[in-house]
Formats: sequence, C-alpha cells, structure tokens
Amino acid sequence: MDAPRVLLHFADQDEAAGRLAAELSLPCAAIETRRFPDGETLLRLPVPVPSRALLFCSLGAPDARLVELLLAACTAREHGVAHLALVAPYLCYMRQDMAFRPGEAVSQRIVGGFLGGLFDAVLTVDPHLHRIDRLEQAVTGGAQAIALTAAAELGAFVARTAPDAVLVGPDEESAQWVAAVASHAQRPHAVFVKTRHGDREVDVVADGGPSLAGRPVVLVDDIASSGRTLVKAAAVCRAAGAVSVDAIVTHALCAGDDLDALHAGGVGRLWSTDSLPHGGNVVPLAPLLARGLREHGLA
Repeated sequence: MDAPRVLLHFADQDEAAGRLAAELSLPCAAIETRRFPDGETLLRLPVPVPSRALLFCSLGAPDARLVELLLAACTAREHGVAHLALVAPYLCYMRQDMAFRPGEAVSQRIVGGFLGGLFDAVLTVDPHLHRIDRLEQAVTGGAQAIALTAAAELGAFVARTAPDAVLVGPDEESAQWVAAVASHAQRPHAVFVKTRHGDREVDVVADGGPSLAGRPVVLVDDIASSGRTLVKAAAVCRAAGAVSVDAIVTHALCAGDDLDALHAGGVGRLWSTDSLPHGGNVVPLAPLLARGLREHGLA
C-alpha cells in the first residue's frame, strides 16, 4: 500500500500535528476554517491534495469538530483523495453505548457509523469502550478501525515519577486501564466500585485490594471529565490512610471550575497524555501514533 504524502490538520492543532508529522517524516498542511456570524463554518483545503492523506484531529469540543470533519472529508474526496485516514487521539461520543431510557440516542453507534462512512481508516487511543470489545463494532461502514493503548507510556511515567505508589481504578469501568498501567509500572493495584446517581453525582467504595495506609496512591482512568469520580475515589483513599493522591489519565477533559474542584477534593496532580491540550500533559503520543500507523499499513 502506498504511504500517505501529507498530514492535514486544523490550525488550532498545529503543534500536536507537527509532532506526529515529524515522527512520520511527512509534510504538514493546515486546513483553513472561519466562522460566519451565524456560526456556520467556511472550510478550505490546501490544494492540490495528494491521493493518499492522513487527517489529524483530536475530537475535543466534538460537535463543532464533527461538522469540520464532514466538510473536510467530503471536500478531500471531491479533490481526488482516494484514501483518507483519520488520526483522532481522543475519539468523542464513545461513552453512550446503549439507551438507558426510552428515546435516548446511542451516540457511540451513530457517531462511529458517521466517521466510518467518511474515512477509510480511523485510528485512536484508549477509546471509552465498555460493552463492546473492539472499535470496529462502533466505527462501522467498512472503515479500518484501530484502537491503540497508551498503557505502556503511562506505566513508564508512573514507574519513574511515583515508584512506591499503589495504583487505584476509581470504578469498575477503569479496571482494564489500571490493570494494564499497573502491569507496565510493576506496581500493585486495586479497583473501587462506583454507584452513579446522575451525570455528576456518584458514590465510590473500596472493594479489597492492597492496603493504602501510609502509601502514595495514583488513580488511573481513561478519561477525567467532570472529575467527580476521581474526587470520590480520592476521599476513600485518604480515609484509608493514603499519604498522597494523584491521578493519571489518557484523556484530560477536566478544566476550569471542575479542575479546581478536583484539586480541592484531594487530588494533587492530574497527569495525562497530550491527546488534548491540558496543563497536566506529561506523556507525548506522537511516537505511539506513528508506530500504530506504520504497523497497520497507514504510514
């Protein structure tokens, strides 16, 4: 398969795209966008566009991004792009994987199908999958669906930075991530049990595992969104005698008042990959993304 000849990206993600382009020895080309007064997007691709291309776009602020991807992918096809792969370090809309009440949209299936119809391949890192086993069950339409994991990179950071820590998954959904990160960090781990009372109200309790008394703790999860679950888990850790509580996640969405509340609630440092710009970015993803693209024949 011929290699892509350009990495397309949106101007506000030029630094992250540039790091990946450097890893792949590919030229970068920015997609121009501007907003009309009513909020509509005007988009212009850098033409001409080669027949094979990568499009880098991490999907924070997802609703606006999805429209930009629709415009960019369709315009790329009109200009002769035969193979277009999306590199989305953070993949949005993966958490709603079933209808919990009548009439709810199963957004994972809808957005996954939308992206699968636009792109020949979709590559991401640690997507929020729980009731399905593989990304291709969400990203449909014939697209190649590739889910990488940053567990080794997160584990290596924890091993360097908190070598004496016990790793804790704040809820059952985090079990797959904390187990993998703990294996790479060669640290003991535990998983708490969560009861959700709404979008922002949860209770967390410990359910066995190593003693936390007198030990530093690092909470591990795929996403920090509102941070409420991490705050509840931190309180349990402190009550169990932990001397410090930090957290590491693949995707840090938590910002503003939520981030302040996270720290006020007993979480010291929030570390993350650079899948989304955040003050806690400590783990670069460009090497992992480049390896994944090469291993799957996309670069």
